[in-house]
Amino acid sequence: MIESYRDLEIYKISYNIALNLHERTKKFPETERYDLTAQIRRASKSIATNIVEGYGRQSRDEFKRFARISLGSCHEMQVHLSFCKDLGYLSKEEYEYYDKEYDKLGKMLNVSIQKWK
Repeated sequence: MIESYRDLEIYKISYNIALNLHERTKKFPETERYDLTAQIRRASKSIATNIVEGYGRQSRDEFKRFARISLGSCHEMQVHLSFCKDLGYLSKEEYEYYDKEYDKLGKMLNVSIQKWK
């Protein structure tokens, strides 16, 4: 039973990925501090925060609207990850891990958008 946004699997996954990426970006070059690093931190965190905001509105339509925003940020993150891989900031293995996680999260968000009551 869902009693809080903390019970939503999409929230748990998005929060943990964002936390993990925040730590990982600490190793990015200083020249990326206000560019790619900042974008990754904002976009990854916005997925979790939009899920929470939508849930807090206590409206099916509002939840779906914010879940769609989260889905857009999820896709945005996949582009940022591609840049990181191609610029040499993430290994191929790290890239594949994060890309799969965002792919899985995107699918979960799509299901939530379709089925949320």
